[in-house]
Amino acid sequence: QGKFTLLRDTRTDGSFLVHHFLSFYLKAGCKVCFVALLQSFSHYNVVAQKLGVNLTAAKERGQLVFLEGLKSCLDLVFGEKEEQSGQPSPLQFMSESDSNLKAMFDFIRTSLTPADSDSWKGPVLLVDDLSVLLSLGATPVAVMDFIHYCRVVVCSQLQGNVVVLVHSNEDSEDEENDLVVTSLCHHSDLILWAEGLTTGFCKDVHGQIKIIKRLSLQLTAEEDRVQIYQYKIQDRNVTFFAPGLSPAVL
Repeated sequence: QGKFTLLRDTRTDGSFLVHHFLSFYLKAGCKVCFVALLQSFSHYNVVAQKLGVNLTAAKERGQLVFLEGLKSCLDLVFGEKEEQSGQPSPLQFMSESDSNLKAMFDFIRTSLTPADSDSWKGPVLLVDDLSVLLSLGATPVAVMDFIHYCRVVVCSQLQGNVVVLVHSNEDSEDEENDLVVTSLCHHSDLILWAEGLTTGFCKDVHGQIKIIKRLSLQLTAEEDRVQIYQYKIQDRNVTFFAPGLSPAVL
């Protein structure tokens, strides 16, 4: 509890990590606020059902609070600025000159603040994917302020967890995204970095994942611990193995 986990992908799609954490925390009985900026609810629900989780049922019992970013964007574009509850849209910054993300932060804080009747084990904020906020017009400073406040409320005050996915490209000239990714790496307790193979496509090895445990943040004079595995994504799970030890190779 109280940890910030960064999911990062380069030259590959790291969304399988998002699906894992979503199903993992729901199965564990945690209250989850899922800020989904990349795909629709039906997409996540189909994948979750393969992993043994029903997102519709989780929403109905109040365990899952789902922010469908695609739908909220369309509502704002077509002038529907107010949600059904009468509260401003979490993506209100798109239609304002000031690109602060206060409305989204308020939505998350309200969603995860436990009520007297709640019996969930702990709050979790899951964001897929943070890079989209930059594409929608938010500044890097606004995004980093947003993450900082989310960490203070969710990790420190509520003793919950924050899991965020960002895309990165080493050859990209997107300086704003690079700035956000670099800053997040410095603040993370755990980094799961999915990378595509430098040798190109392989049907038996889909990529490699670098697991970086930020022991240096704990002020114990220890260096960060790095583990590297290769993986193959299957229909209902992911197989991990040491580099060069794929079953197809052996």
